[in-house]
Amino acid sequence: MKREIELIINSTHDAMIAVDLEGIITLFNRAAEKLTKINTQNALGKHITKVIETTRLPFVLKTGESELNRRQPLGEIEIITNRMPVLNEDGEVIGAIAVFRDITDVVTLAEEITDLKEIRGMLEAIFDATQDAISVVDKNGMGMLINPAYTRITGYSAKDIIGKKCTVDVSEGESVHLKVLSTGEPVKNARLFAGVNKKEVIVDAAPIVVNDELIGSVAVIHDLSEIKELTHELDQAKRIIRTLEAKYTFDDIKGADKKLIDVVDKAKLAAETPVTVIIRGESGTGKELIAHAIHNASNRKFAQFVRVNCAAISESLLESELFGYKEGAFTGALKGGKIGYFEMADGGTIFLDEIAEINLNTQAKLLRVLQEKEIIRVGDTKPVPIDVRIITATNVDLEKAIKEGKFRKDLYYRLNVFPINMPSLREHKEDIDELVEFMIKKYNQEYGRNVVSVSIDAINTLKKYDWPGNVRELENYIGRAMINIKMGEKIIDVFHLPPILYNQTDTNEEINAISTKKYRGFDSNLKLNNVVELTEKKFIEKVLKENNYNRTMTAKSLGISLRTLYYKIEKYGI
Repeated sequence: MKREIELIINSTHDAMIAVDLEGIITLFNRAAEKLTKINTQNALGKHITKVIETTRLPFVLKTGESELNRRQPLGEIEIITNRMPVLNEDGEVIGAIAVFRDITDVVTLAEEITDLKEIRGMLEAIFDATQDAISVVDKNGMGMLINPAYTRITGYSAKDIIGKKCTVDVSEGESVHLKVLSTGEPVKNARLFAGVNKKEVIVDAAPIVVNDELIGSVAVIHDLSEIKELTHELDQAKRIIRTLEAKYTFDDIKGADKKLIDVVDKAKLAAETPVTVIIRGESGTGKELIAHAIHNASNRKFAQFVRVNCAAISESLLESELFGYKEGAFTGALKGGKIGYFEMADGGTIFLDEIAEINLNTQAKLLRVLQEKEIIRVGDTKPVPIDVRIITATNVDLEKAIKEGKFRKDLYYRLNVFPINMPSLREHKEDIDELVEFMIKKYNQEYGRNVVSVSIDAINTLKKYDWPGNVRELENYIGRAMINIKMGEKIIDVFHLPPILYNQTDTNEEINAISTKKYRGFDSNLKLNNVVELTEKKFIEKVLKENNYNRTMTAKSLGISLRTLYYKIEKYGI
């Protein structure tokens, strides 16, 4: 009987090791010998820890408790083991036994299966997500797979196609699947009518070959009507782009607040006539967007739209840039002279942003343009007639500027014919929901994200802030929040939002870190200009915020010209 038990134990696939109460090995079967690569004769009679260093059988002897389904490495393999105490009739521990097996192949197989499932899931997701309609049939021409785009184009669902003959979706023409299956060759640009509504489509099909055997056919269907429509729209867009630089329309203005709607309605009225418009409001409220929309809604929409930031051009160059110059007008003048922005905009619209920043001399020449409908190039005496619609914008109190002698009263009356006052974002915070939704779509495309919405808590957080930089500040802020979104996340929550308020303490610590050569990035090559530039950038950001992002007031507080401020904002990417 003892011999039979030994044969059974040595024949089992599971490895077995038993020890007595002292930890001396009393059983070491052939499977254990194979897995541990230790000869049975070299194991029997020895203490278990001398044979297998990582064993836990001494702990089982000590505690009397079983350890079941435990995974652990054993040399170059991984095993799963059950360790149990051996009890006598009185329930006393008299030894312990470990039963284990090699699961290396099982783990590898499980990982491969997991990988296959992930690959299959990814392929199915790609198949369903593609915008091209796809259908797959087996070698007998019976439908096997279709994607959502196929249903959208043909009107047929999976129940209409799967298991049905591949000709079921063809209204007029020959089935490309049957052609592929009969010839084994691909089919290119086949025109036919398909689907419930007999749409004209173009189809490409190819054979599916596995192990040199034709097992089916796959076809990609393109809606010809959509292609024709897109081609028409593209041609129309190209014609417009050749002459048009205004990017926005009234459809791009997001918000339902009454103040904003009143502004839009007023701007639409202005678009119907050639009236001179001045758009007033804080920085970042969307003054330029309104100017674009007015142009695109006017009868000048197919003519040129020229945008000029008066504050970004130095005073010495502004006049020649606006009105052009004659050859030899000044040192460095181009041969043949140069036309100015007003002549470029002839027949169209010129948008003069930051109008309050032009000097009194240029203001006088601008007044002449408004009165006489003509310009005189710098260095010339011959007037050039022009037909230009003028739209201006400013965030400056022009009435105050007139009292201070900085702005001509007669020019003010000429420009202030049809004023439009843009509300600040804090005056229509309820529009933040729609604005954020629009910005999410924009940054999804730019950053490759797939965000679909923003949480209520995040929206409430955004509405608690007054947004002194208005919509521009909100847009920059949402852009930063989108950067914090991880791939796969679809909702912006509060924890994705970067801090809103300026933290002076953090800035001081950052500057102090630089001065002590602990600032990351300047450890070994610290230069004085690095410290100066960072300090200057942070200080400009602070003063901008204190002045509600009003650049004119900021420049005054800093004691620099507005043009210098624009230069530094661009330099530091503020």
